[in-house]
Amino acid sequence: MNLEQIHILNFKNIPEKTLHFTKKINCFVGKNGQGKTNLLDAIYYLAFGKSYFNPVALQNIKHNEDFFVVEGTFNKTDKREQIVCSLKKGQKKVLKRNGKIYDKFADHVGLIPLVMISPSDQDLISEGSETRRKFIDLVISQQNSQYLQQLIQYQKVLMQRNALLKYFALNRVFETDTLTIYNEQLHHLGTEIHKKRSEFIEEFNPIFQKYHQQITGNSESVEIKYESQLHEKPLIDLFNDFLQKDRVLQYTSVGIHKDDLLFEINGHSIKKYGSQGQQKSLLIALKLAQFDFIKKQSGVLPILLFDDIFDKLDADRVQQIIEMVNNATFGQLFITDTHEDRTELIVKSTNLDYEIFKISN
Repeated sequence: MNLEQIHILNFKNIPEKTLHFTKKINCFVGKNGQGKTNLLDAIYYLAFGKSYFNPVALQNIKHNEDFFVVEGTFNKTDKREQIVCSLKKGQKKVLKRNGKIYDKFADHVGLIPLVMISPSDQDLISEGSETRRKFIDLVISQQNSQYLQQLIQYQKVLMQRNALLKYFALNRVFETDTLTIYNEQLHHLGTEIHKKRSEFIEEFNPIFQKYHQQITGNSESVEIKYESQLHEKPLIDLFNDFLQKDRVLQYTSVGIHKDDLLFEINGHSIKKYGSQGQQKSLLIALKLAQFDFIKKQSGVLPILLFDDIFDKLDADRVQQIIEMVNNATFGQLFITDTHEDRTELIVKSTNLDYEIFKISN
């Protein structure tokens, strides 16, 4: 899988730009604020139909403009894929594959396997459980469309159940039979999602641990633990146990939408006890494991985006990653950096084709 070229119009701070890429290493170098990360985000947009950094689509339109367009040509197993994503103020976002508009954006997820590694990944440790659920859901969804559909349906029914609980409170009524319909739907969907998440963590942990050992020289042990209320009892029973609580709160307090991931280092929470360096190493291992998992599931080398990565790692860890590149672990890479000389020195050591793009406003 590789991106051959991209054309960008009015995306973030980029008025217009067309770039052609090499199949191996592509580097965007320049001072901070010039748009290097925005170029990576434009590539991410083509894979997922949304920004990695800003979920508010309208805010990705360049200031004083009415629309943006991002267009890319990919080569996937010797087949061309033309992807266009555009948004005009006052209209719905449009995503097209080879000239055909998608009815549902979810149908596009997984076509372009891609992994982003960014300083903002720190949110996976520091932020709440929703951020970590999004991570696990994204990885599974890229190769399991049924899982993605179940997630979408679960969220839809959950909203309906919450709306019903509010309606009951507002009108001072309570109809258990009506609530039971939603309980049963959520139980069925939630059980399937919980099962797939459990299976994923069991398969993913050894891959994650392997990469962490490579990056750190096997000096520490790490593990991801999946926390879920459904470990204890079926969701249908939990609904019965928490019925009165939900009635008072007017929302659903139990279910897979409360799941979380716990990152541990040497048996302790890395959020509480891990140093900044330990947290960085864990996050990079996590993302490299994501890359490896998607590669194994799809049979395609995902595109890998490294945002400001060499500024965040010491020389030994950078060397470990470069050795993985030399060993053909990775396919096409996109790297941003503020130091052109440092970037060129690093990528030259791979003996692979590379291109350096100097980015400036």
